[in-house]
Amino acid sequence: MSLNTQQPGTAADPGTRPGTAAVPRARKNSFSALLNRTPRLRLAALLTAPAGWLVLVYIAALAALLITALWTVDTFTGKVSTTWTFANVIQVLTDPVYQIITLRTIWIALAVTIIDAVIAVPIAFFIAKVATAHWQKILVIAVLMPLWASYLVKAYAWRNVLASGGLLEWMGAPLGVASPGYSETAVILTLAYIWLPYMILPIHAGFEKVPNSLLEASSDLGAKPLKTMRLVMLPILVPSIIAGTIFTFSLSLGDYITAQIVGGTTQMLGTVVYANVGAANNLPFASAVSLVPIVIIMVYLFVVRRTGALNNL
Repeated sequence: MSLNTQQPGTAADPGTRPGTAAVPRARKNSFSALLNRTPRLRLAALLTAPAGWLVLVYIAALAALLITALWTVDTFTGKVSTTWTFANVIQVLTDPVYQIITLRTIWIALAVTIIDAVIAVPIAFFIAKVATAHWQKILVIAVLMPLWASYLVKAYAWRNVLASGGLLEWMGAPLGVASPGYSETAVILTLAYIWLPYMILPIHAGFEKVPNSLLEASSDLGAKPLKTMRLVMLPILVPSIIAGTIFTFSLSLGDYITAQIVGGTTQMLGTVVYANVGAANNLPFASAVSLVPIVIIMVYLFVVRRTGALNNL
């Protein structure tokens, strides 16, 4: 007869009640089975963290911005008073100075968007449909390279280019072209350069979705390249172009750094917000001004959505 010589605490006898180690595993298996049986619970578990972060960082911040815009600043103490009033919002909407600044900001954002779209379409077409597979990778990297540099580095580089006696004036001297200096035009040129990759990449992705057989069929039917671009490719590219305009328009609408670096005396909504947050220390009025670009981009997104141009994105 053999004797059982195993000591307590070994694998056969862990020194605990039988079945205790299997409880966490059983609970884990049951929870996994529950998630497998209920897709809605699984989806809720996946979306809870990002949705909570979105509500906390974005929606709560917008709510705080709206509330702050309805407060005032005590003229004697300089502190924010929680007295409710629409004076800041009314001043932003009715004061001719801020109306001009709003129209100027919209004009700059539209000009940047149009310039980027005109430049991005042929570049994206060449990368997607003309260049070989080897060169496509190189050109896409070249488009992305400006994004690796700091925003301030690019803005100050353009400050040097646009300066009196700078690179632009030196290159344009034989043609009689003078540098615009630090002005509204300089802001448009600098922003158009900075946000150009955000326009090229969506349009390039749209061109890649266009089958080559469609272009060959258009050519076989006698259509010239420009006519093929206008009648065949552009209707397909509308969602991609609109996606690019959302980036360039919204980013230009809220920009203030470029206006300070190369804008000279040019004021945009962003510079007004920055001035009231910093030197003026008038956070309620800055919040009221901040609501203007938010409303503009929301209206733009609503109009774009109603046209159905984003359905195929």
